[in-house]
Amino acid sequence: MNKADLVNKVHDVLDCTKADAERAVEAIIDEITGALKKGDEVSVAGLGIFSAKMRPARTGRNPRTGESIEVPAMRVPKFRAAKALKDAVK
Repeated sequence: MNKADLVNKVHDVLDCTKADAERAVEAIIDEITGALKKGDEVSVAGLGIFSAKMRPARTGRNPRTGESIEVPAMRVPKFRAAKALKDAVK
C-alpha cells in the first residue's frame, strides 16, 4: 500500500473528492512530521507511537574505497507498534 492507495481509501470511506482526501492524508503526514521535528511524540491509539530518537556519532566505512569516515550524530524517526496492531498482524 502506498500514499495513493491511502488517498483512495479515504476517498471511498468519507465519500469526498479525491482532492479533499489527498489534503486529509497530507495534513496527517505533515502534522506527524512537524511534531517529530519539534521533538514531540505522536501516539495514535490502536496504531502505535511515532517518536524521534538520537543516534550517536560513529565511525563508518566507505564500501567502495574501504576508507573510514565519521558519521555525525543525528535524530532519526522511530515507530513502536501498539499491542492492537501487533495482535492484528499475528
